[in-house]
Amino acid sequence: MNNPIKVNSISQLHEMLNFAKPVHPLISINDNANMVVDENLLNQHFLFNFYKISYKKTLKGKIGYGQGYYDFDEGGMVFTAPNQLISTTSDDMEYEGLTMLIHPDFLRNYSLGTRIKSLGFFSYAANEALFLSDKEKQTIFSVFDNIKEELNNTIDDFSQDVIISHIEVLLNYSNRFYKRQFITRKAVNNDLLSKIEELLNVYFEKEQGLNKGLPTVDYLATELSLSSRYLSDMLRSLTGQNAQQLIHEKLIEKAKDYLTTTQLSVAEIAYQLGFEHPQSFNKLFKNKTNQTPVQFKQGFYHN
Repeated sequence: MNNPIKVNSISQLHEMLNFAKPVHPLISINDNANMVVDENLLNQHFLFNFYKISYKKTLKGKIGYGQGYYDFDEGGMVFTAPNQLISTTSDDMEYEGLTMLIHPDFLRNYSLGTRIKSLGFFSYAANEALFLSDKEKQTIFSVFDNIKEELNNTIDDFSQDVIISHIEVLLNYSNRFYKRQFITRKAVNNDLLSKIEELLNVYFEKEQGLNKGLPTVDYLATELSLSSRYLSDMLRSLTGQNAQQLIHEKLIEKAKDYLTTTQLSVAEIAYQLGFEHPQSFNKLFKNKTNQTPVQFKQGFYHN
């Protein structure tokens, strides 16, 4: 892979895409129809030093994001944070939509500057753009219009406060629509549970814990081509548990199997599962079952 092209300012990106000079150096909204992509910028990798929020109605080709691609077949919103790897991988980049660019400095003295970092949709991986209904799209575009109007007004002491408020509204709506997406796509995502089940079963059956340690959220996310945060958000929507809690549940389930069907000692079971120290296994087991492994085994055989 070629070294990524670093874009440090919104003005620099405007120049690269043939957009007009931004009205404000730290925030801009642009109609993608006005974008002109130099052929030399195609099939390249980029690191932007600012947030990018886009709505794309159609797209011919794909946009790379980290190790995967955003799926635009239905049109949708894309959220990327500063210094995330973005790739252009198509020679046909004509699409309709809007793009808002926000430099972190614009948010720095506001609570949003901290909160925005915790919003999961800024780290989603392949195929997880936010798809909008027509009504949701109208809602989002009305907020974009409010921001655009404020930017085009004469800048005064209240301009930044007002724009920040509109950005917060936009992100709150986006959060709501993502939750709706989790719910409406449950039928598709339910298959994810069986895949996780299979991954963990194979992990324990092959005793990979002896060499690799405990299965991790990152391990599951990588195997499923999702980001860790998206995986946990989706599992919480489906099961009420995040990915780490689900792993712990499977660990305890497997531990109970070992305790009741083998003659392995508690220490041997701990190492088999991937714990470095038997004490850590004891602590987790008691925390989850209110019994030590020895008490569970004794109680099982006593019954």
